[in-house]
Amino acid sequence: MTSSLGLLFEAINQAHREHDLRSQIVPKIGEHFAAKRCSIFFFDQLPLTDPNFQKILKIALSIEHNPVARYLVERHAPVHEALVTSPKAWQLICPRPDHWHVMAGPIINLAQIVGVVGCTREKSMPAFDTQNLVDLSAICLHLSVWAATVRSQTFSVGTQHLSFRTNRLTPRELQIAELVALGRTNAEIGTELWITENSVKQALKRMFRKLKVSSRAQMVAQLSVNTQRLTTEIV
Repeated sequence: MTSSLGLLFEAINQAHREHDLRSQIVPKIGEHFAAKRCSIFFFDQLPLTDPNFQKILKIALSIEHNPVARYLVERHAPVHEALVTSPKAWQLICPRPDHWHVMAGPIINLAQIVGVVGCTREKSMPAFDTQNLVDLSAICLHLSVWAATVRSQTFSVGTQHLSFRTNRLTPRELQIAELVALGRTNAEIGTELWITENSVKQALKRMFRKLKVSSRAQMVAQLSVNTQRLTTEIV
């Protein structure tokens, strides 16, 4: 007899689009963990330029302020709030009553966190436990494989449009390039992509070498030219 986890793995394998994950997989994950809320999100789909979302990034999802986010970034492993902080401290970090208990796991591609699976429970519900983390780890493994295969094949045009002459850049480097073009500092890029400021600096050095440029302005200019050329080709 196939377990509920086995059925969930099969459903993930059959998903063809991110819409399928949200409409079909998220409810199944929420049901498996008896969660009040459940979600799957990918970083390159977040409204990074929205001022309201910027506030959330700087506080609730900041790796400096949120130990759950910091654990995910440092260990690339599922975590719940009781594993990294006290109930009293967690209330100060996340006072929402429907987020009294929180569990999150990373979606990994090319050694980078590209997305997160999150589940929450209310105060009246039991806390997440070790078995929940084990199950979420297995789910994250299957979602990571999905991201590395299905999602990479249908990667958004918004990112592909930069790859005309920059196909040497990784998807994460393209994300960094887009944020540089928006005027973000290294610290802000690190916060938005859940990586350290030093990781951003090292990535930029690699990108400069690949693109044969020596400054952020030259890099943005080259990417802008490539975008214009690709647009002309498409038209």
